Amino acid sequence: MSRRSVQGLWRVLVEARVTVTTLRRHGHVYVGDPERKAVKCGGVGSGVMINHWFFRKYEPLGATFPFLIIVAQPPAVLVFGGGSLVSDLLYTYVVFLCSLGLSIVVYRLSPLHPLAQFPGPTIGKITQLWTLWQTLQGYKYLYHKSLHDKYGPYVRIGPNEISVIDAPAVQKILGGLDKGRYYESGRHKLTPPAIVCLSGEAHADRRRVWNRAMTTASLKEYEPLIVKRALELVSRLHGHQHAPIDFVAWIDFFALDLMGDLAFGGKFEMMKDGQDSDGLGKRIRWFVKNVVGQVPWLISTLQSIPGVDQVVREFNSFGQNLAKKRIENVAMGTKDLWYHLADEAGLENEKPSLENSAADGIVALVAASDTVASTLCSFIWFILSHPKCYGRLQEELDRIIADEDPFAAAARQQLPYLSACLNETLRLHPPLPSNGTRQVYPTQPAQIIAGKSIPSGTTISTPAYSLHRNPDYFFPSPDEFLPERWESDSQFTRHYVSAFLPFSSGPSNCVGQSFAKLEMRMVLCILFKSFELRFAEGFDAKAWPSGMQDFFVITRGPLDLSLPEILGTRKGIEALAKFLQASGAFTKSGRPRKKAELPVFADEPDPQMSDDEDDGG
Repeated sequence: MSRRSVQGLWRVLVEARVTVTTLRRHGHVYVGDPERKAVKCGGVGSGVMINHWFFRKYEPLGATFPFLIIVAQPPAVLVFGGGSLVSDLLYTYVVFLCSLGLSIVVYRLSPLHPLAQFPGPTIGKITQLWTLWQTLQGYKYLYHKSLHDKYGPYVRIGPNEISVIDAPAVQKILGGLDKGRYYESGRHKLTPPAIVCLSGEAHADRRRVWNRAMTTASLKEYEPLIVKRALELVSRLHGHQHAPIDFVAWIDFFALDLMGDLAFGGKFEMMKDGQDSDGLGKRIRWFVKNVVGQVPWLISTLQSIPGVDQVVREFNSFGQNLAKKRIENVAMGTKDLWYHLADEAGLENEKPSLENSAADGIVALVAASDTVASTLCSFIWFILSHPKCYGRLQEELDRIIADEDPFAAAARQQLPYLSACLNETLRLHPPLPSNGTRQVYPTQPAQIIAGKSIPSGTTISTPAYSLHRNPDYFFPSPDEFLPERWESDSQFTRHYVSAFLPFSSGPSNCVGQSFAKLEMRMVLCILFKSFELRFAEGFDAKAWPSGMQDFFVITRGPLDLSLPEILGTRKGIEALAKFLQASGAFTKSGRPRKKAELPVFADEPDPQMSDDEDDGG
């Protein structure tokens, strides 16, 4: 709130005070007189109009100041009007709050509201708390999909917020508007903002560092680390092949171990432990459940609560401690992700601070691991739910890879059907189903986007889950898993490429999408070349998607699989051994050794494996 606005509000109150004092002197206004009540009602009405005029355009990032203003005004009117304390205070509050609430509801539902042209549910037009409620349930992405099915590509989902799934408009929104208040609310007052919370020049400066970390040359540096962890995953799963496993848990362990290697020099070793022994995964899941960001002022207010504030501090301290250990334990010049985030090459005019680099490292740890883990789990579920697709994928892998290193084939992107299945998975289960928001700020003029006038002060959502299932862009059967729609020679399915945005679009799109795709291709290749994957007996596969919840990123229920056979033939066993010998011996930093050795990841031999079984007999 500007100083000029405060001064204007104070002048109005002073004038009201002078008016009431004059009435009391010359009109002999006493307690209980109708005239006195009229004066109070007039004061209350003036306060309501002032609040309405101010707050209809102003959405604070903190609730403390507006709360104090609203609470203080009725007593101020009471003092100006005179009278008994208790009864008149209650009377004034009732009139004030009822009048203010009614004025807000009437205005937001009236044709005078700037967003009146956009259809939507009545409750959503009245209050943003309805969106918060949907988010708390974890099914906001499904709710928004139902709204778009009912109202069309433009839906008003909040008092000053719309949701858009018109592809040309979405491209312009993501490419030309600044990030919304959701990202501002994600900043903590005592910690540096990560790249996801930045806009404009600040974002461009930080993005430049990230871009160097995701060049083709940089990705080549990361491949040995991916191979190392992927082989460890295969080894760990092989040790559990005689009993059902929760694939979600193991993929989470893998993704966190790998991103820990890249961002902070490793040492998480969740696959080795086979469990979240130090609570890292739990802490991350809590951190990303930033549901209160849907009402920007609420998270800023909650951060003032000592308990909540302490949790945020601890998580940021955790990131900075990881950064310090990476600096102490990994040789300078090791070209992992931290090498670029901390600008160890000295390419920036001003070296990033430890706090900023640590904040971005945490973003990599959280966002990259969750994106990959979520997509890999959905990929496995879709493939196992569609046996024909599974058969065709296995045929492609057997034909193209044969006796070749599967990691090399994946890195060269020589697997078109696997890529088609991956795209279809990202379409139906995007890792960020609700996406972030963009905003036309109150200081900006209205924007004309795809022929629609978007008023100033409007927040815009572009939910990927709804966009990707829009029948105008993906047809026929937009809700069905049809990898064929991504093949160049497909005759019966088509798709609108610009409507496919699993990693967002524009200057703030996902900087790590190339790395994520590389990682997923490499992991999927070795998994399908190593195991015959099946749903575990008794597992309700059809119900699994209903357990997916959207808390900005996706949380998933267990995905129980059985691994009845590893490769299945002697030739396959020998081929896997060849792959391991060719690419599986690494130094502690993740670099291949000159002399290849067969890596052993298991802590001890599986007692249930006989020698004959080990030889493939």
